[in-house]
Amino acid sequence: MTHQEAAPEPTGTAAAVAEPPLLDVRDLRVEFRTRDGVAKAVNGVSYHVARGQTLAVLGESGSGKSVTAQAVMGILDSPPGFLTGGEIVFQGRDLLTLRREERRRIRGAKMAMIFQDALSSLNPVLSVGAQLGEMFQVHEGVSRKEARARAVELMERVKIPAARERVGDYPHQFSGGMRQRIMIAMALALGPDLIIADEPTTALDVTVQAQVMDLLAELQRELTMGLILITHDLGVVADVADTIAVMYAGRIVETAPVHQLYKAPAHPYTRGLLDSIPRLDQKGRQLYAIKGMPPNLTAVPPGCPFHPRCPLVRDVCRTDPPPLYEVGPGRTSACHFWKETLDGAR
Repeated sequence: MTHQEAAPEPTGTAAAVAEPPLLDVRDLRVEFRTRDGVAKAVNGVSYHVARGQTLAVLGESGSGKSVTAQAVMGILDSPPGFLTGGEIVFQGRDLLTLRREERRRIRGAKMAMIFQDALSSLNPVLSVGAQLGEMFQVHEGVSRKEARARAVELMERVKIPAARERVGDYPHQFSGGMRQRIMIAMALALGPDLIIADEPTTALDVTVQAQVMDLLAELQRELTMGLILITHDLGVVADVADTIAVMYAGRIVETAPVHQLYKAPAHPYTRGLLDSIPRLDQKGRQLYAIKGMPPNLTAVPPGCPFHPRCPLVRDVCRTDPPPLYEVGPGRTSACHFWKETLDGAR
């Protein structure tokens, strides 16, 4: 197979949708200006999320997943982070053109974020009821008594046992799984249309992970919210995601419907991630690992950023950055040899 045979016309975005998406991120670029140089943490990322859809964003640590989410939410630390290009269109409006106060009104009320470390995200000296109720007091001007009552309702909604008795408890008095449920309750408080969950199950054991993911999926179906799930664990998203976007070195290298991606990945990096998952039918064998390390974002190699670690690397990969090729309905791959990868997976 030659490079020319493997390359149909490239596209810059995923498949078109029938109606405007809830969130449409277009060619987003974020860089961090450090003493060691400029790190291009997000380098031309585009994706969209429809109402009621779950988009999972996957990749190793440092791939740009969380920085993209922070840029969407408008909570990027600047300096050292600077948003240098792109559009973030939410419900038909480009958030980057809004004044700070307008953006602040959208955050929490229309879109909310669940952070990965619930213990450090919650205030240790305030009860969980006070922290949940504060949302209603600040945004809706309700009384303290009404805010407490609604905090109890939220805790019951995320299935915290004895919510009425525990509303006055402090974060350290809850288990890790219960604290994560409180974070989910805070995100749901004002009825947002979009929730971004950043590694919501990282510090939890496998059983609690499944419970939290089931809860998120149940609430999303009930409220028809859009959900962006950021994770490095492919096992977490298999049953909840509709679409997966795989990131590497600040770029999206593959997008696909979840079942198609698991069945036949079209990028060597995605294939490496899938091969790294422990399997029951390979008991006793050495676990596969992608060789090498992710690149330093201040000195990303020329050509395809994955080429130093890629088992299919050719000369063209070292010199020509691959665009996102359309490899099927709703599928893209930033690999010159996507067809070879796809055929090998099948």
